[in-house]
Amino acid sequence: MLKKYIFSFFIISGLFAFGQDSTGTKVLHLKVLDNIDPRTNRYTELGLEKAKEMEVDYVILELDTYGGALNDADEIRTRILNFDRPVYAFINKDAASAGALISIACDSIYMAKGSSIGAATVVTQDGTAAPDKYQSYMRSIMRSTAEAKGRNPHIAEGMVDEDIDLDSIATEGKVVTFSVSEAIRYGFCEAEVSSIDDIMSRSGIASYEITEFKLGLTDRIIALFLNPFVSGILILVIIGGIYFELQTPGVGFPILASAIAAILYFTPYYLNGLAENWEIIIFFAGVLLIAAEIFVIPGFGVAGISGLILTLGSLILVMLNNDTFDFSFVQVDDIFIAVATTLAGLMGSIVIMFMAGARLTNSRFFSRIALQDIQDQTEGYTSSFYKSKSMVGKKGTAYTILRPSGRVEIEGEIYDAYTRGNYIEAGVEIEVISDEGTSLKVREVKP
Repeated sequence: MLKKYIFSFFIISGLFAFGQDSTGTKVLHLKVLDNIDPRTNRYTELGLEKAKEMEVDYVILELDTYGGALNDADEIRTRILNFDRPVYAFINKDAASAGALISIACDSIYMAKGSSIGAATVVTQDGTAAPDKYQSYMRSIMRSTAEAKGRNPHIAEGMVDEDIDLDSIATEGKVVTFSVSEAIRYGFCEAEVSSIDDIMSRSGIASYEITEFKLGLTDRIIALFLNPFVSGILILVIIGGIYFELQTPGVGFPILASAIAAILYFTPYYLNGLAENWEIIIFFAGVLLIAAEIFVIPGFGVAGISGLILTLGSLILVMLNNDTFDFSFVQVDDIFIAVATTLAGLMGSIVIMFMAGARLTNSRFFSRIALQDIQDQTEGYTSSFYKSKSMVGKKGTAYTILRPSGRVEIEGEIYDAYTRGNYIEAGVEIEVISDEGTSLKVREVKP
């Protein structure tokens, strides 16, 4: 009887284990269907982190890209090479330039009908070939990546350099670009497929669960704030808030709104690798220079102009994937959008300053948060340092020369004093005619 139960236990356990093996294969699907840039870089980073968290068995990276930033592509490539689970590339149309590098870093490459891979020459934003230092670096990482994955390193290098001798593989003077059949022939593609299901079938996996990776709520909000329209509004609030705070120091509300807008503006770009520390620093340096121009060195001179240039320059630079003022690989369209967005925000803030400024300061809401009443002398208000006793009418002598300010001695005490503008010699008898403020106003007592 005991043997029967033991036998049943092992049968049930085996069936349970078999059921887990047949249905437990997890696949995470990532999509890179645009230019390779800091946003794509962050997306793949979050995706592979999610894959580790889910303990997936396979990652499918769907690609349709003409390339993009080399530094971001290199980081994605390195991340894939170091990932401890199989990563399959599914080229669903094009994997050119940086896309080819990322594909070669994957464990297996599958291509849809009519797709291509290659043409990895580094180009600048105007489409011309970049200097040889960039080409040399691209050749080396293409070669080393191919070696790491058991693919022909010379062919990978030939995707960058048209001078690599590859016999009949590539036309002389042309970089390598493979169609599906050519990629299969030379070991840069496992098979032509039409879907992810085809990939899993060819991998011998009959039962699996595919999860498409999507950004979480926080990252979707971050992506929202990267929208040029939203960025323009934030710039408007940043500049407008700084202006109104400088016009009415101590209110607090405008500078608070400006600070919140600055955080919402810089944080998404910083998290996506666009905003560098130095770009944020020059923004605050610009604001300090503008404040110094207004409060410390009045007038509109070098400090004010420099501050305005630094502030606006920072707002533009954080939107661009420049390498410390190297704009070789920044698209002209991106530069135009960054400049236009910043100028639109600036013009919007100027309009608000002129049209809404007067209305705001005269509004009931503004009167609640800002002290606007004055203690006018005609209403009986006075200010005096000498609250315990009135000094008006008291007489004494000039302790120093008054020209027109100096010191006087009254009843054995020394006080700061000034005249109406005339000079009084030391030792001359004086009389206090006003004690408002911190200094006494005196006149000479005529004999």
